[in-house]
Amino acid sequence: MAASLIDGKATSQKLRERIATAVARLKQDHGVTPGLAVVLVGEDPASQIYVKNKARQTLEAGMASFEHRLSAAITEAELLSLIAKLNADPAVHGILVQLPLPAHIGEKAVIESISPGKDVDGFHPENVGRVATGEGGVVPCTPLGSLMLIKQALGDITGKNAVVIGRSNIVGKPMAQLLLAHHCTVTIAHSRTRDIASVARTADILVAAVGRPEMVKGDWIKPGACVIDVGINRVEKEDGQGHKVVGDVAFSEASDVAGYITPVPGGAGPMTIACLLANTYLSTCRTVGVPPVDIF
Repeated sequence: MAASLIDGKATSQKLRERIATAVARLKQDHGVTPGLAVVLVGEDPASQIYVKNKARQTLEAGMASFEHRLSAAITEAELLSLIAKLNADPAVHGILVQLPLPAHIGEKAVIESISPGKDVDGFHPENVGRVATGEGGVVPCTPLGSLMLIKQALGDITGKNAVVIGRSNIVGKPMAQLLLAHHCTVTIAHSRTRDIASVARTADILVAAVGRPEMVKGDWIKPGACVIDVGINRVEKEDGQGHKVVGDVAFSEASDVAGYITPVPGGAGPMTIACLLANTYLSTCRTVGVPPVDIF
């Protein structure tokens, strides 16, 4: 029996509608408009499309969008100076610097320069630590959205065996922390894991976030498992005519075995931007001292 599709596009749309309602209420009751500043360095085509979509959805949610498109030749000092100005700007409640950055700019220095309260990506060490210890903190967008999809499919996930393939600071590690916080038994698999297919087959919940096209095969999947494919990989079409986007999971094989699965595109991807808007709304509420409404 084919797996049930987890529709991230529809789920993200409902979340963005709830955010828009909450933002309208914040503006009406308190005169505050959440502001999101996005900084793009260079002209990477994929990043440009992503930033354009973020700006559009930010405005649709009733928020203010501040775009800063910078030359790839900008110095690290100049970028840090811009971030300092955004940190001090009361109209800006969230700051996102689009990654990756040019090689001459230190990613760590840039991330750490963003005020933790405006770090809507959840990458600042202070937020990482707070999430890891269960003390609040801003949750990274892709793991947060993936967790929402998992709970939508399975409900209570207490006691489930979860395997996260990938150990990046952006997805793998925070995803494992969130699953652990929801009382799963969590394994992180990676390039050095021995017999990774056998490890994957133990998973009631399998999250693939490794960045390798269709790495996870159908025989890696435990029958009935919930599979979240975070990968977005551009590969050449079989006929050699152009390219297509695929995930880290061999979808056609896995969907014959899994109980639930996200498609690529249309799964975890749309949730990332929706959760970015959610983090911006929550950051705004914290900044102005207003209790947020429940948007999740």
